[in-house]
Amino acid sequence: MRQTTFITNRDQLTGRPWHIVDADGKRLGRMASEISQVLMGKHRPEYTAHVDTGDYVVVINAAKVVMTGKKMDHRYRTFYSGYPGGLRVETYRERMEKNPASVVEQAVKRMLPKGILGKQMLKKLKVYNDTEHPHHAQQPTPLEV
Repeated sequence: MRQTTFITNRDQLTGRPWHIVDADGKRLGRMASEISQVLMGKHRPEYTAHVDTGDYVVVINAAKVVMTGKKMDHRYRTFYSGYPGGLRVETYRERMEKNPASVVEQAVKRMLPKGILGKQMLKKLKVYNDTEHPHHAQQPTPLEV
């Protein structure tokens, strides 16, 4: 008796469900790893590495996400313009004050595959700073993270 492995292709995928995550009081890294698993589709039995089998994820209350310890002040993001003296350093506390949604997006982006497939997966992530979001018509189900 010969067993075969089931490999999903793009045509076999049916509707993608929507999930909602409330980031209020959640740890950034742990939440981002769970979200990245859902975006990749690793929670589904028909997961295939070379096909985007993931679901949509809406994150609300991104401004209330938590980083433990002194990470808000000791971790930073650097930007370099390419010119002499063009190095910019920004702590996560400063980033959270400016745009908290970008902190969550970057944390999830770094946990997704690099390349074209990762970009497709990241497009299914919607992050909002407060509880208001325009995706009520998709009827997202709560995702326990």
